[in-house]
Amino acid sequence: MPSTTDDVVATLAEHAAALDETHAATDRRDRFALPDGVVYLDGNSLGALQRHVPAVVADVIRRQWGADLITSWNLHGWWDAPTRVGDRIGRLVGAAPGQVVVGDSTTVALYQSLGAALRMRAGRAVVVTDPASFPTDLYVVAGLAAEHGLEVLTAAPTEVPTVLAGRGDDVAAVVLSHADFRTGELWDLPGITRAAHATGALALWDLSHTAGAVPVDLDEHDVDLAVGCGYKYLCGGPGAPAFTYVAHRHQSAFRPPVQGWNGHAEPFAMGAEHRFADGVARARIGTPPMLSLLALEAALDLFDDLSVEAVRARSLSLTGFLVEALAAVVPEVTVVTPRDAGRRGSHVTVAHPDAYGVVQALIARGVVGDYREPGLVRLGVAAPYLTHAQLLRAVLELRAVLDRGEHRAHRERRTVT
Repeated sequence: MPSTTDDVVATLAEHAAALDETHAATDRRDRFALPDGVVYLDGNSLGALQRHVPAVVADVIRRQWGADLITSWNLHGWWDAPTRVGDRIGRLVGAAPGQVVVGDSTTVALYQSLGAALRMRAGRAVVVTDPASFPTDLYVVAGLAAEHGLEVLTAAPTEVPTVLAGRGDDVAAVVLSHADFRTGELWDLPGITRAAHATGALALWDLSHTAGAVPVDLDEHDVDLAVGCGYKYLCGGPGAPAFTYVAHRHQSAFRPPVQGWNGHAEPFAMGAEHRFADGVARARIGTPPMLSLLALEAALDLFDDLSVEAVRARSLSLTGFLVEALAAVVPEVTVVTPRDAGRRGSHVTVAHPDAYGVVQALIARGVVGDYREPGLVRLGVAAPYLTHAQLLRAVLELRAVLDRGEHRAHRERRTVT
């Protein structure tokens, strides 16, 4: 295709400027320490660093750990941090206080939550999941199913209600991601949860690609259990701990398979037998990673004056404009993310035969996205620190990459794509 005409670019630039003015109140770029000249479109893998977080972490290291030492568990509230930070995340996912705890990884949180769900639905022999879910979710489901002698039924989220109608009495739990990690498609959390409950099954959702970017409303939709990571749209930093949501109505029956001392009713009694703590604290396991946990707590300050609903409105405008600009400037690529705003999460995915090379060539031009199999370019839109003008630049850089064949120079793949 020939280079984009000046009038098309000018029209898109005017539109981008108008949209940026419309959404100026939710622009938080000044809070982030992003490199000059970089358009960062990988916040769906690792959220950007906020400027104030290094000072918070430095204080934790030098004063709390360095000077106050072990007294910081009491003096600086380290012991209560998993539930304190959990309540802050709870506000972002629509959970009333006392239902979210932070610690460990998403994989561990999912293992614990599904293990507890299987105990709560003992006697049921089936777990339903999406074969296109993030691999760690599939691995955890397969491992627990093998351990318990259960059958795993796979179905696309749109097909799950039909599967439940046919096998519902046998289903212990439905385990799904709220958004497809490849395409960004948003699934029907309320409807699927209702369908699970109609058969007596539990609904367990992975919110890793929506927490902090999309309103979830866990309590409103009677979700049973949920997990999610802290390092994507919550901007908690690499390896930031995950969170676990356990609805109040299930907490007394929630018995995760790994029973750690932090989840004990009297952890400092040092008793030989385990007794679960009351409330969501029973989802704790061992000593939490305090540096990462407190960095995440600081990062959540972003949402003190920015609601998830406002983030979502900005995100939909940004992703909608990105889809529009791609269609106008790079029509030969295939956008696999839904155009329908109600079905779109917060990233836009483009299919291309040389997608890995496209991603690497874009990075060389200062536009950072990532690659996923099979042949997908993911452009993550973390709304608080992106503008419509930046997304137009990303699209124009993509046009230049393809016109100049720069994507063909990148054949050797790195470990992290």
